[in-house]
Amino acid sequence: MSKDRDSEGPIFSGQDARQGEIILRTRARRIIFIAGLVGIVVLALVLSIAVR
Repeated sequence: MSKDRDSEGPIFSGQDARQGEIILRTRARRIIFIAGLVGIVVLALVLSIAVR
C-alpha cells in the first residue's frame, strides 16, 4: 500500500454508505429529537416575525 492510500481514510462500499437510519430507541432520545424539530420551527417563526 502506498502512503497516499493510507492518508485518504477509511473506504466504504456504496451499500454501506447510503440510506442512513435514525434510531430512537429510548423515550428520552425521542423527546430530545422531537424537541429539536419543534425548536427549529419556533426559531424560524421568531426570526420571520423579527425581520418584519
